[in-house]
Amino acid sequence: MKEKIFSFIDNSTAIAVELETELTRRPAISPDSGGEGELDKCVFLESWLKSHGITQLERYDAPDKRAKGGVRPSLVATIPGSDTADGAPRLWIMSHIDVVPPGEASLWKSDPWTVIQQDDGDGRGVRLIGRGVEDNQQGLTASVLAALALVKQGIKAARTVKLLFVADEENGSGYGIDWLLKNVPGLFHKNDMVLIPDSGDPKGETIEIAEKNLIWIQFSTAGAQAHGSRPDQGINAHLAGADLAVRLHEELTKKFSDHDPLFEPDYSTFQPTKKEANVPNINTIPGDDVFCMDMRVLPRYPAKTVLAEIDRIKAEVEAKHGVKITYTLPQCHESKPTSKDAPLVKLLSRTIKEVYHVDTRPIGIGGGTVGAYLRNAGIDSVVWSRLEDTAHQPNEYTLLANILGDAKVMALLMVRE
Repeated sequence: MKEKIFSFIDNSTAIAVELETELTRRPAISPDSGGEGELDKCVFLESWLKSHGITQLERYDAPDKRAKGGVRPSLVATIPGSDTADGAPRLWIMSHIDVVPPGEASLWKSDPWTVIQQDDGDGRGVRLIGRGVEDNQQGLTASVLAALALVKQGIKAARTVKLLFVADEENGSGYGIDWLLKNVPGLFHKNDMVLIPDSGDPKGETIEIAEKNLIWIQFSTAGAQAHGSRPDQGINAHLAGADLAVRLHEELTKKFSDHDPLFEPDYSTFQPTKKEANVPNINTIPGDDVFCMDMRVLPRYPAKTVLAEIDRIKAEVEAKHGVKITYTLPQCHESKPTSKDAPLVKLLSRTIKEVYHVDTRPIGIGGGTVGAYLRNAGIDSVVWSRLEDTAHQPNEYTLLANILGDAKVMALLMVRE
C-alpha cells in the first residue's frame, strides 16, 4: 500500500503545479490589508476538489461586511475512514487560504500572482515562485495530494480525515479558526488530532508543540505640551513613555527570568517596538505619546500575572512624571502545550523518519499560530512541514520536492493506526 501511495504522489507533479498556479492566481488578502478576502479562492478550491473526486464538502462563512460577498469562508473536506464509531478520533490537516500582500513590487523578479517554475541546478529540483506558494499553499496542496492518493485508488484511511482550509490566519484568525471554534459547536472532538503544515525547517526535523504566551500592548501617555525651551511649563509625555518602556523591558525581564530549552530564545522577551509620531518639530515638548511593546512570555507565566506587574510599574511612572497612561491589548493570548508524548506527536515523528529519514525533536516557538486556539480548546495539535521559510518575502518559493514529500507524510498519517 505504501508503494502504491508513493507512486501516485510521485506522478502527481502536474496536479501540484496546477493547483498551486490556480490558487496563486486568486489573491486572498484580508480586508485588514486592503484585500477582498478569501471568497474567490475558496469557491475555486471547492469546485476543484469536487471535480477531482473529493465531494464531501462543507463551507462555513464568517460574516464580514468588508469582504467580497460579505463573508470570510472556511472549507472542510471529509474523507471517511475505517473507524466509524461515534466519537472516534479524526485526523485533521489544517491549512489557511489567505495570504499576505506581495509588498514592494520592485523586489519581485516576476508577477507575484503568476507561478513561475525554476530549477537552479542546485540538486533540490524545481521551485515554484509566487505569493502564497509556500505560505500556506505548500501545506494545502500537499494535504490534497495525500487525500487524492487514497480517494483515487480506493484506499481506506484508518480514521476519518478532515482537511480544513481556513480563512484569516494572517490577521489574527478572528474570522477563521477562532470564529469556527466559537460558532460551530461539535466541529472538533476532544480526541481529534490536528496537523498544521504551516511552519518548519528545511529538513523537517522540528515538530512545534508549544507557543509562548503573546501580549501585544499599546501605551498612550498624556502630559502637557510646551515649548522645548520651557519644559517647566509642560509635562513631557515622550519622556514618561520612554521611561516606562525601559523599565518594562528591564524589570519584566528580571521578574520573569526562567529559561525553557524547548523554546528559542529560551526565555521571555519584552521588547519596545512601534513608536507613533507625536509632535512634528524638534522644539516642542510633546503632550501626547504612543508606543507599543511585543511580549513573548513562557507559558508558565499567566498573562494576568504579567499584566499585574505592568500595572504596578505604570502607576509608579505616572506618579513620577505626573502623566496619565492608558493601554490597550491588540492581542493577548495564552497557549497550552501539546504533550511531547501525545499519540499525534509520536505517530508524526515515526512517519517523518520513514519518509525523510531524519530524527525529529519537539520545539516551542515565540510566534503565534492557529495551533494555540486548538490547544486551548483541549485538542492536540502540532505544527510541522519541511519548508524553506520564504513566507512573506519577495520571490517567495516552495520546492516541488517538499510538496510531494510532505504529501507522503500526510498520506501515511491517514492510513497508519
